[in-house]
Amino acid sequence: MAESAGLAVVAELLAPRDRPDPRYFVGGGKVEETAAAVTDSEIDLVLVNGRLSPVQERNLARRLKCNVLDRTTLILDIFAQRARSHEGKLQVELAQLRHLSTRLVRGWTHLERQRGGIGLRGPGETQLETDRRLLGDRIRQLTARLAKVEQRRAQGRRARSRGDVPLVALVGYTNAGKSTLFNRLTEAQVMARDQLFATLDPTVRRIENLAGGTVLMSDTVGFIRDLPHELIAAFRATLEETLAASLVVHVIDGSDPDRGRHMAVVEDVLEDIGAGELPRLKVFNKVDATDNAPGVERDESGEAVSAWVSAVSGEGLDVLMRAIEERVGEGRIRRRIHVPARGQRLRARLFELGVVREETSDDAGGCHLDVDLDQRDARTLTRLDGLDGKLARQLLLN
Repeated sequence: MAESAGLAVVAELLAPRDRPDPRYFVGGGKVEETAAAVTDSEIDLVLVNGRLSPVQERNLARRLKCNVLDRTTLILDIFAQRARSHEGKLQVELAQLRHLSTRLVRGWTHLERQRGGIGLRGPGETQLETDRRLLGDRIRQLTARLAKVEQRRAQGRRARSRGDVPLVALVGYTNAGKSTLFNRLTEAQVMARDQLFATLDPTVRRIENLAGGTVLMSDTVGFIRDLPHELIAAFRATLEETLAASLVVHVIDGSDPDRGRHMAVVEDVLEDIGAGELPRLKVFNKVDATDNAPGVERDESGEAVSAWVSAVSGEGLDVLMRAIEERVGEGRIRRRIHVPARGQRLRARLFELGVVREETSDDAGGCHLDVDLDQRDARTLTRLDGLDGKLARQLLLN
């Protein structure tokens, strides 16, 4: 993460402990060792791979005589560098201010005292109180703006729902290759780089000419271990785009030896935003860097549950698309049906959907149709009024 933020790593020290030290987070001996490294290597910034309390951060900065940042602040800084859209910048600023509001405690003790006596009284409020008020005002402004953005997102989700177009959401640990895979499958031009949090703003693209019809696919922000609570709160509207998905495609770096832990992190975040029960398809990316062969793995019932692909080379992407078609379409209905003369409205709707492969007429005014459609379209036809809906249920779902 330090390198992703544009920093040069000079030294790395490990400090295993059962529990954080309340004063320095690490023990006194490790603080002395760190101070010596700071002096010898002329280090001007120390990063702590953990969440520091305001007191711990201040004590370390005073003892080490240099700036000290914790993991949360570093992640927030990376997000600030990556934010491009208006919404992304608002979300990052809100997360930063919420984090900063916890840093103000005792941060201005030299200005807190108000001297007594005539002509010696201080201003009406201390610097700390002023900063708290200004931060609170700005947080309320950003929250209100993001609420309007969420309203627009909700309207878009409702419009997609009315259009009955399924949404496939790509999720995964940061730098797993989601954006590269998204570009491959949708022919989009989303920025894809070998760096953390290259994608902050969700992007939705249509995939046409699939056997199951049109599908929408969305690319989302990457997850990471110990994602700051401020970021989850600020990006909740963005993350909740996943809730409208018909299928969640969990993209995993198949070449990463730590992929098991990363998968657990993604599942925890999905649970946190209420998407834990949505259908999943695991996609192990970067198969070209492993000993595995491209392809799809199925469960006992024959349903596709995982795939091994390479978004860079394109290996396995054809079978992945077929697996997505199967899962989104929930299986296809291919059969020959007899539509009686009184079911001409149903016949017309089948032709409108483009699912009729062959038709022959009978002497009674009815017809025999060879149809190929997915379960979603079949359920839509069952909602037709009167006899046509009843016929659709009998002919297509029984």
